[in-house]
Amino acid sequence: MYRFLLTPRWLALHIVVLLVIPAFVLLGQWQFGRYEERSAESERVTANLQAPPVPLASLARPGAAVREAEEYRRVTVSGTYDTAHELLVRRRTQNGRVGFYVLTPLVTGDGSGVLVNRGWVPPGETAAAAPDVPAPPPGQVTVTGRLRESETEENTGIENRPGQPQGQILLIDANAIGDGLPYEIVRGYVDLIEQRPAAAQAPEPVPEPDVGGGGGLNLAYGVQWWLFIGVAIGGWFLLIRREAADRRAAAERETRDDPSSDAPARTG
Repeated sequence: MYRFLLTPRWLALHIVVLLVIPAFVLLGQWQFGRYEERSAESERVTANLQAPPVPLASLARPGAAVREAEEYRRVTVSGTYDTAHELLVRRRTQNGRVGFYVLTPLVTGDGSGVLVNRGWVPPGETAAAAPDVPAPPPGQVTVTGRLRESETEENTGIENRPGQPQGQILLIDANAIGDGLPYEIVRGYVDLIEQRPAAAQAPEPVPEPDVGGGGGLNLAYGVQWWLFIGVAIGGWFLLIRREAADRRAAAERETRDDPSSDAPARTG
């Protein structure tokens, strides 16, 4: 009855199922791995956002890169803004609008500095017009903000193309920016939360990152892929049973419709 399982059509189906099952296993494992990575990342970012502010010098020093483990920690730093080296970061979206981040170096008392993202401003009235950028407070200020890693094409997905207008950049690449400054800076930057004294007018603050569900979608996708394993195996057996039942019913009909099967045996 089950000899049909060795026909070419069924052999091809067996091969497909035997290939699909390990593929689903691997896809599920990959999604579970992504879930663990993103959950750990979400927990780290959440803990850093909730931690009390600490002096910038305790986490990052001039000439050194900001560590991933310290990203989004709240820090405080005092100094004066160097508006002569202020930059505009192009193509930054906030509240559904594309505009600019305002990046201004803050020079500290020891002569080193740190880049401060003072916030977002809308574009000018035309593509060629410069945006209206509020001036920072003059003199000594104390900044509280979120510590950030230097941006790269790899960690942002933004292509850093040359030929931007004077004073405008695409990436907050502290290494490249620092090479053009007359003082050493932290190889990262700070998203401004507040400053004392406050400015009369200021760019819109950059909001906290959305930590999301911590990889919850990856967990759901992982479970989904493994459920597909059961669906594949169950469907495989269901097709086999249905084929066997159809063949059995066809054989019974042939026996029932064949008159010779009911004729009495001849004697003598």
